[in-house]
Amino acid sequence: MFDKLEDLLIRFEEIMGQLSEPDVVSDPARFQKLMKEQSDLQAIVDAYKEYKGCKDTVEESLSMLDGESDEEMREMLKEELNTAKTRIGELEQELKILLLPKDPNDDKNVIVEIRAGAGGDEAALFAAEVYRMYVKYAETNRWKTEMMSLNENGIGGFKEVTFMINGQGAYSKLKYESGVHRVQRVPETESGGRIHTSTITVAIMPEAEEIDFQLDLNECKFDVFRSSGNGGQSVNTTDSAVRLTHIPTGIVISCQDEKSQLKNKDKALKILRSRLYEMEIAKQQDEEAQARKSQIGTGDRSEKIRTYNFPQGRVTDHRIKLTLHKLDSVVDGDLEELIDHLIAADQAAKLANLQE
Repeated sequence: MFDKLEDLLIRFEEIMGQLSEPDVVSDPARFQKLMKEQSDLQAIVDAYKEYKGCKDTVEESLSMLDGESDEEMREMLKEELNTAKTRIGELEQELKILLLPKDPNDDKNVIVEIRAGAGGDEAALFAAEVYRMYVKYAETNRWKTEMMSLNENGIGGFKEVTFMINGQGAYSKLKYESGVHRVQRVPETESGGRIHTSTITVAIMPEAEEIDFQLDLNECKFDVFRSSGNGGQSVNTTDSAVRLTHIPTGIVISCQDEKSQLKNKDKALKILRSRLYEMEIAKQQDEEAQARKSQIGTGDRSEKIRTYNFPQGRVTDHRIKLTLHKLDSVVDGDLEELIDHLIAADQAAKLANLQE
């Protein structure tokens, strides 16, 4: 591990030197590439430098203790020694985590698909609530959201909704949200006060750029039709809505949120590209069975990952057996504690997997 850290430190110092060279500064593409590499290495280098500093402190404190007779000074040196030793242990663990292979999609924007499952109108209402939950979480991270496609049920619920979250590291935090989300509560339409269980599915897909996934437009069929529902003056007056069918897979995507047919076409292509890219990632993960074991959840849309129990005010994540009694704040977008636990559990599983 430490040989690798020394190599990374040398590489970091090389990059810092190159970034000040005139020929690099005048080449935007090369400069940007080096800046990205420098940014990726920064946390590892900072932790390793602190680790080396703590090791030096231990050696110096031990050396000074040998020749020190003043009791007060000895106590100070012992305290400094113990603090440095404790920090060394913490930094070793941090460095192991920082050296774990990084998911190449972690820095990408995400496309989120939420679909109402079992439970009819109640499931659609919960789908709308979960959509707002993610939008509020995005706002706390200063990420931008953009509606891609929406199918409402007429009473404020969403049969399905697709939207994009643009922001640094969005996928790294939200990738654990894919799967079945279950809600348990008394619907407003329930006169007998009985608790109902409904489900929705959430899919989190990294935004796929053309360099990630080459899409053959000859395999795509486009149909245009008139928009329906909310959409302003253009509704039912122009053929601006777009239905995209990917012939090899049978995937169908409809976009009518924009008044421009061209914009709806672009959004549909963006969703399709990300869906196909997600399928390719899933295929690779299936082939890498051992890597699959180190992940928290499979990301499969059929996997039940979380229950929101309104009568008891609790949220339970079934993958890591974590229950939080703060349902109101979670639904209001306070997902940080849940996501932090999921990231920590995933890192621990990967570390354990490496040590086998």
